Amino acid sequence: MSNLSDAELVLQVQLGSLNELGVLYDRHRQLVYRTLVAVTGDPEVASDLLHDVFLRLHRFIDRVDTTRPLEPWLYRMSTNLAYTWMKRNRKWLHPLDDMSEWLGSSGKNSPLDLVERQDDLDRIQQALSTLSLSQRVVVVLYYLNDLSLQEISEILEIPVGTVKSRLHYGRQALRKKLGVRGLADGDKLPGLNYESP
Repeated sequence: MSNLSDAELVLQVQLGSLNELGVLYDRHRQLVYRTLVAVTGDPEVASDLLHDVFLRLHRFIDRVDTTRPLEPWLYRMSTNLAYTWMKRNRKWLHPLDDMSEWLGSSGKNSPLDLVERQDDLDRIQQALSTLSLSQRVVVVLYYLNDLSLQEISEILEIPVGTVKSRLHYGRQALRKKLGVRGLADGDKLPGLNYESP
């Protein structure tokens, strides 16, 4: 992995170097992939969209502002592509299969622990899939990617108040669906740890 900053790598890609694009891909693919999986609910689609995000980075590299961090641009592109895919495929409430294969790593190995953990993961992902797409994206960016309200506002290009509202109603829906009191600022959705293939 290169010691160059993202800005230096982007400048090299702007000059025509594809090697640095590969370094950017290696550096950021996990955050892009987990965002795409959480929003689309489909690991195969997320894998395809992952490549599309970096193809677009290459295509629009001259528009990337090297004075700003690259991650918000990648989140914006990820959520935009996920929105487009969801609208095209009408996958607003996509049921997820085989969650144990792509959600989290198992810390306990007894059969009872694995069954209980799988039940919890199924409930969490099912609850996420019932949120509206706009709420799901905000919840995913906030809880899974640890972004601030301001960062989400900038990425989605919506007012902070709208982010707060979507997060509030998303949390409310998750609490109701999961029958829990938690999900306050800074809490995590337990077990969500998406890994790219």
